[in-house]
Amino acid sequence: MSTITMTDGTQIYYKDWGTGQPVVFSHGWPLSSDSWEAQMMFLASKGYRCIAHDRRGHGRSSQPWNGNEMDTFADDLSQLIETLDLKDALLIVFSWVAAKLPAISAVTVRNDCPRQR
Repeated sequence: MSTITMTDGTQIYYKDWGTGQPVVFSHGWPLSSDSWEAQMMFLASKGYRCIAHDRRGHGRSSQPWNGNEMDTFADDLSQLIETLDLKDALLIVFSWVAAKLPAISAVTVRNDCPRQR
């Protein structure tokens, strides 16, 4: 099981499939990285590296009492991106997660993401 440890000790679980340009998936409440499996399988089979994490308090990540708010969620995602040394990453988000995008300075967001049809 792949995890990284945040600065406060919280363990964040993530999936890292495939090779190529990275595509980072971030789920909304109350989901987990499992909600992205179909999209990850499709894109990984097309030559992309697909990464999805379980936010703190969700799925296989730690269930800490503190840090369950937007700034910490954004910090966790930024730390994951930096730890995995992702360059030129596409970010795909669901629901209110889009509100944290301005706080994620380590990510390049582009509008040319391939879409499964």
